[in-house]
Amino acid sequence: MIRRKHMPKDTNQLAAQIVKLATGQQVEPEPAEREKDPHAVALGRKGGLKGGIARKTKLPQARRSEIARKAVQARWSKAKTRD
Repeated sequence: MIRRKHMPKDTNQLAAQIVKLATGQQVEPEPAEREKDPHAVALGRKGGLKGGIARKTKLPQARRSEIARKAVQARWSKAKTRD
């Protein structure tokens, strides 16, 4: 029996796995996903936390208002209409 987490995403790989199962051959599980380096993750998070604040202090008030207005217009243009 194939477990759901070991099902290949590609249909050709799935077909090959079914043939192997039907003929009694050994079915290799998919390789596990690589773990991320915790140090690299921490550095990325650190930079991500600083980015928005640094951008805000660099932009003048008029430009920040323009960006906010554009975001609101984009948000409201996607609003669902009622019939």
